[in-house]
Amino acid sequence: MSTLSLGFSGIIGQSESMQHLFRLIGKLAEDDLGTVLIQGESGTGKELVAKAIHANSPRAENNFVPVNCAAIPDDLLESELFGYAKGAFTGATGSKIGRIEYANGGSLFLDEIGDMKPVLQAKLLRVLQEREFEPVGGLKPVPVDVRIIAATHCNLEQMVAEGRFREDLYYRLNVIPVVIPPLRERSEDIPLLIEHFIERIGETKKSPLLGFDAVALAALNQFPWKGNVRELENLIHHMTILFGGSQVGFHDLPDKYRNGTLPTPPTPPVQENINDEDLRRSEQQMLFSSTSITEDLWQETGIDFNSLVNDFETQLIIQALKMTQGNKKEAARLLNLKRTTLLEKIKKKELVDTWSESGEGQ
Repeated sequence: MSTLSLGFSGIIGQSESMQHLFRLIGKLAEDDLGTVLIQGESGTGKELVAKAIHANSPRAENNFVPVNCAAIPDDLLESELFGYAKGAFTGATGSKIGRIEYANGGSLFLDEIGDMKPVLQAKLLRVLQEREFEPVGGLKPVPVDVRIIAATHCNLEQMVAEGRFREDLYYRLNVIPVVIPPLRERSEDIPLLIEHFIERIGETKKSPLLGFDAVALAALNQFPWKGNVRELENLIHHMTILFGGSQVGFHDLPDKYRNGTLPTPPTPPVQENINDEDLRRSEQQMLFSSTSITEDLWQETGIDFNSLVNDFETQLIIQALKMTQGNKKEAARLLNLKRTTLLEKIKKKELVDTWSESGEGQ
């Protein structure tokens, strides 16, 4: 697989939506004059995309200056952006350059621009139109050559309609829109991101995380990830602290990651003239098809036999219940267990809440 297919300038992803994003970043980097508006949910990596655009552009040798408009109080944001002249206000004993001037020749990244107050929106518009600005308390405009890359998780178009964001600034910013997909829409990237974070975080730890078993990984693939990539990275940090040097199982995950349902394995078509014994054998083969032991599990010090057996058993029970839509009698038949034995194992493994109790009497 090519480097591009795995990632681009520190952004990890091999899904089609991310491939499209990487190609777009490359095109935006070639043209270093157009203003860029990056849109996406919190935690999707908007600053990473902005850095990638800058790093691959002719402006890469000059400064990349990030400003979080939501993190700086309104009364300070103006002087942070535009700087100020000596005597501009009480306490201004000297002049100070702002971040716009510091980014001259490079890129200015305005994160959460939807939180910028209207008076600053007007001053920013002048920077985009005239390529100049006036410091707070300054008497003459200062020319500047800077590329503006803005980002927001807000719907700026809706804010314009509601009168909360300047329409002329919106169209100036939205010359080249970039939309970052949320993690839940590119779940095929989750194993790759997990591997990346485990490797990166493990470089600073004495006992790196060894990974996640198949059941835990299936649960993470199903999770909606409202915090997106940032939330996934935080989880890997958490698991590394608690389980460094070992593999994370399904029951090791925090509660909220175990409440979702696991993917349903595909059900093979039932052929005519097939007897019950053949059908049961086919169903059991499907149960075991994804639970094989690979050489990767064997470490120099051996394996944790009890843990692997427990995870293997849990995975089989979950798969059987999913295949039978929670019908415990049918699941017991697939596993060649007594129904009472299966119920006891479900209770012991704390899987009771995963499926509706309607299957209890079946």
